[in-house]
Amino acid sequence: MEISNPNIDKKVCSGSHAKGNSETTKNNTVASYTEKPTAATATAQCSGFPDEAAGNKAGGLNRFVSETKVEEGKNWPTGKIHSGSSTNNVDGTHNGNAKAVATDLTKLTSDEKTIVAGLLAKTIEGGEVVEIRAVSSTSVMALELWVCWLL
Repeated sequence: MEISNPNIDKKVCSGSHAKGNSETTKNNTVASYTEKPTAATATAQCSGFPDEAAGNKAGGLNRFVSETKVEEGKNWPTGKIHSGSSTNNVDGTHNGNAKAVATDLTKLTSDEKTIVAGLLAKTIEGGEVVEIRAVSSTSVMALELWVCWLL
């Protein structure tokens, strides 16, 4: 999605609504993505940045997928976060990454949602463009299946 529409890419997996770090430090020290967070400065949780401004600079769906190794079957639908002690990492919120992507997609404008739907339709042979109005738990499961299918 970054190549075809970098403005949309920046809006997904770049916010602060998900917990990107341990209970002690929450998101205030997170500045980048990584496959295995071993310090409080990185996360494998989509949308786990301190604030929207910092997240938009450091995050984005393309970077999230690439740097957390989602394409290798890691950190999806649940991502790792730094545990707050030593170099340990633990699972973040159950299905947290799938929920964060779904949450970010619902915040897109109608035109942006149409672009995303078009990209999904191109990816899935025989797919068609649909309007994304709301995201339910069923939609999150469908999104998980779609990402797994792409892998």
